[in-house]
Amino acid sequence: MKALFLGSGTSVGVPVIGCGCEVCRSTDPHNRRLRSSVLITTDSTSLLIDFGPDLRAQALRHNITAVDAVLCTHEHLDHVAGFDDLRAFCWAREELLPIYAGGQCVERLKTMYPWAFEPGGYRGYVRAHGICHHGREFRVGDIMVQPVPVMHSSVETYGYALRAGSSSFGYVPDVKEMPPASRELLSGLDALALDGLCFPQHRTHLCIDENIALMHELAPKRGIVTHIGHRVEHHALEDYLPDFMQPAFDGLELEL
Repeated sequence: MKALFLGSGTSVGVPVIGCGCEVCRSTDPHNRRLRSSVLITTDSTSLLIDFGPDLRAQALRHNITAVDAVLCTHEHLDHVAGFDDLRAFCWAREELLPIYAGGQCVERLKTMYPWAFEPGGYRGYVRAHGICHHGREFRVGDIMVQPVPVMHSSVETYGYALRAGSSSFGYVPDVKEMPPASRELLSGLDALALDGLCFPQHRTHLCIDENIALMHELAPKRGIVTHIGHRVEHHALEDYLPDFMQPAFDGLELEL
């Protein structure tokens, strides 16, 4: 199983429009962050997690021409505003493209894109599936998907724990608090990517130090900080993190 980080930035991306901070002015490609998204692949299955406003650019950059299913963490626009671009993954399909999302997210998508949810659906288009609130596991191809409920703002939000063969990967790009049952689902993975927006405390996101503390508790073999804001310089963060951790960057690929 492989995980390709299509984007590693926060809701406004980096550089931020109108900002002249050091990171936004940086020419280092590690400091140029599209909205957070990740592509999970095995030899036979391809899963996209989140479809933000940068999806078209991300798919073209990495020559992504097909996915088997789409997972959505929550309804905020930096994670769902690329919904219409999912059409490109549907044109060559006879069956509908499955989207797995929480019930609250599905209802919001229905109000935003009602034409995609008409009875019967369009051939070769999108069909959203609600995730059970208790996080029941399901399979897509040869990947087992475990939804992991977490707290982020007041919005129903999920992370995901993914397993294929002996490989495991967790992805939680937006989180402030994590209940004990969810921590159990994310413990001891080969790699775990967690929200790490900034260094100061934040009301709805893990700060860097909270991320590090949670990584120590969950003990993945490899910890990744993602959903990074524009006040965090890549190499400074790299130097700050423990040896088993690293910052995500656009184009980072993990082989698990």
